Amino acid sequence: MNRFIFFLVIIIAYFLGNISPATLIGRAHGIDIKKEGSGNAGTTNTLRVLGPKAALATLIIDIGKGAVAVGLGLLFSTHVAAMFCALAAFLGHIWPVLFRFRGGKGVAVAFGAVTMLNWKLGLLALAIVVASVLITRKVSMGSIIAAVTFPFLCWKLEPGFIYIGTLMALIVLFKHRSNIVRLIHHEEDSIHFRKRDNIGEE
Repeated sequence: MNRFIFFLVIIIAYFLGNISPATLIGRAHGIDIKKEGSGNAGTTNTLRVLGPKAALATLIIDIGKGAVAVGLGLLFSTHVAAMFCALAAFLGHIWPVLFRFRGGKGVAVAFGAVTMLNWKLGLLALAIVVASVLITRKVSMGSIIAAVTFPFLCWKLEPGFIYIGTLMALIVLFKHRSNIVRLIHHEEDSIHFRKRDNIGEE
């Protein structure tokens, strides 16, 4: 194993994670996304503040940067390096040094990274997110339930990733702590599929 390449791809993955489409698109519209809506630099808040086109661009770029980060690890180093690239891109998104360590909650970039690492693991996690949102009509519940179940999915489908995957899941739960409090107090917004309404903070 080339140690220089091993650590280089991980560092690059972190800075790929720093790319914040929500922040950059917001600036292009003269808006600081971190001061609008929920204050989160993610897809849901971008949808709330800037609309569906900006939200779709944010989602695609966030997923893509996670996938590219892991792809670099797989292409230029090892599967183990790719696992750490997934974590690095995830951390780079949540705590980006280029944006004063103020980023998003990491769900989209985690999905992209995990799917590139193991497509079955990624798609099963996505299915849990979608099913949870459809059943509960709360966006945050999709992320929370997926995070809770993710270590078990890793154990079954990608055992070598279980420690990193569990850490990522715990961070997602930590980033959703305000959502969890609102869910407990029945104050979390719901989404409605027949008409546009408030979207739960994500």
